[in-house]
Amino acid sequence: MEIGTPLKKGATRLLLLGSGELGKEVAMEAQRLGVEVIAVDRYPDAPAMQVAHRSHVINMLDRGELERVIRLEQPTHIVPEIEAIDTLFLLELEQEGFTVIPTARAANLTMNREGIRTLAAEDLGLPTADYAFASNLEEFRAAVGSIGLPCVVKPIMSSSGKGQSVVREEGEIAAAWDYALEGARGGSDRVIVEEFIPFDYEITLLTVRYAGGTRCCPPIGHIQISGDYHESWQPMAMAPELLAEARRQAHLVTDALGGRGIFGVEFFVKGDIVYFSEVSPRPHDTGMVTMVSQNLSEFELHVRAILGLPVPEIVLLAPAASHVILAQDSWPLVSYGGIDAALAVPDSKLRLFGKPDSRKGRRMGVALALGEETNQARRRAERAAHAVRIIKN
Repeated sequence: MEIGTPLKKGATRLLLLGSGELGKEVAMEAQRLGVEVIAVDRYPDAPAMQVAHRSHVINMLDRGELERVIRLEQPTHIVPEIEAIDTLFLLELEQEGFTVIPTARAANLTMNREGIRTLAAEDLGLPTADYAFASNLEEFRAAVGSIGLPCVVKPIMSSSGKGQSVVREEGEIAAAWDYALEGARGGSDRVIVEEFIPFDYEITLLTVRYAGGTRCCPPIGHIQISGDYHESWQPMAMAPELLAEARRQAHLVTDALGGRGIFGVEFFVKGDIVYFSEVSPRPHDTGMVTMVSQNLSEFELHVRAILGLPVPEIVLLAPAASHVILAQDSWPLVSYGGIDAALAVPDSKLRLFGKPDSRKGRRMGVALALGEETNQARRRAERAAHAVRIIKN
């Protein structure tokens, strides 16, 4: 394979559909290999736009706008980085000969939870929580009654835990329906109701499909708050037979989706049962820990796989952890303090994303840390994250 020269005829062009913090890391890794990067998102000055060769601000659910940009740029690779995209149009583009990562079908299936849950549970027979779908309040009440209380409610299309809640009492049903619709992306009015599994722990198994086969990274433990990633660590200690089962399921679901690239496959573990939860056909937020923990980060793995390059054995360099840095308020302009204190924590690093504004609970950065064992790494990452102050300008 060959890679052209950026900004010249014959350049290898990677078009990112979604330009947040994960896309930013993908853009930088691609540029290290001489790839021309075009960043697209629905708001200006998104993190990946700040490092890309060019950028476009459009509504990616608007077929006309999406087509205009893709026809203009003629990318070598179209790389979806978020769910809110007209994925039906991507299917048409793939038929024309465009390359969609990992595939247009995978992007379409995983855009909403209904497609991927049906594939995993019904087509592949993977263990999952019981579930039901609803498109109106009456169906929603019936679904909650069928699944039972407590239950977990999610929009079928959302990200970062938006619209997700746990219903514990009948009096919470109407509010959970309204909250799910508020958090849905793309105007979707359909939700999934899931059995509440009191799991022992949850993991992400980053699984990369590349020209030479499929590899799994060491398991990543993580904690979510209100459905959104809060901290992660690697490796997650688990019994060998449970890890083998998680790998088996990850291979099954990623083989069914096909294509090339990295997948974030999420599981719940309860006793001796590994339950499939979700899969994202792109780098995963919990995988930011791999920027310090592995010989190849999830972003390097993704870019190598996209370009058809070799992926060697994935090696854990040291126990490591990541911890989010969250905004506490909505401000149009912010700055950051406490960086010196954060970086005084042993074996710590920061990644400040450069988002143009803040809102309460928005992820503005991440602290990374190494340790002699995972608990020490987690404590260090938390200390570094909490040392950073987000200041209104």
